[in-house]
Amino acid sequence: MQKQLKVTYHYNSGFSIQVGSTLLIFDYWEGENRRLSEVGRLNRQILKAYEQVYVFVSHGHPDHLDPVVYDWRNDLPGINYVVSNDLPIGKRGRRIGPGEEMTLTQDLAVRAYDSTDLGVSFLVTAYGMTIFHAGDLNLWHWRQESSLREIEAAEEAFYAACEPIPSGRIDLAMFPVDPRQGLLYDAGANHFILTKKPRLFIPMHWQDRPEVAVDFARRARTPQTEVLAMTHPGESATVTFEDKLLDIHIVEPPKDWTDLPLVPARRPDRRGIGEMGEDPFSDSDLPVDFT
Repeated sequence: MQKQLKVTYHYNSGFSIQVGSTLLIFDYWEGENRRLSEVGRLNRQILKAYEQVYVFVSHGHPDHLDPVVYDWRNDLPGINYVVSNDLPIGKRGRRIGPGEEMTLTQDLAVRAYDSTDLGVSFLVTAYGMTIFHAGDLNLWHWRQESSLREIEAAEEAFYAACEPIPSGRIDLAMFPVDPRQGLLYDAGANHFILTKKPRLFIPMHWQDRPEVAVDFARRARTPQTEVLAMTHPGESATVTFEDKLLDIHIVEPPKDWTDLPLVPARRPDRRGIGEMGEDPFSDSDLPVDFT
């Protein structure tokens, strides 16, 4: 069976994923002082083109939760929010905690897994595809600074958090590769690839150092997992999944956001669309009005 989605990189750990006329948005952030360029941003004109929009927020760190996502409610009465259970929500949001599962529509469901920092990680099933966004789930260790006991504790917590996540069933995974950790900064990502075997893995959270993502993609791919570095805000990739084939078509970001293509006005068939042809480790969150 052939399945297809379009993934767009925005900034840091922020991605949006188009499946037919549904848009899934994960940990959107426009950067400090709104530094993200227009071509990397989501705006109301783009969002209005979709029949369904779901915003996922894994936790409250400022680089994963941008208050602008709640401004979208003013023009999009049908927008929905799924947030970790440690966050306040407005009238259009639902909380989810580790181990909980939620059916959003007949074709869309989400299950939350634990994190090794705040909040949760998300596994979304959308029209027969499985999409994993790690949030801040990672092996957070600093080999040059931490004690052996601290490193062992970090490893135990990470392995325990990863254990329930299904292996061999993830089509697309987005996962941190943070060079600030120093030596073995990519240990968590490597473990995830080798044990969970996602078909496509995209590194994120690489701290404005695109060369880190590019180098990781060059080294980390395996026979089971392709690794794609998306390093330009607004860069998109159309990904087609078949039983024994993975086809990726990369689209460079447009020079002007008005050139962005809008979503086709169709809903995926449930059988599979192919058949139809600062510091992220701070505990202080931004003051956000969720009412």
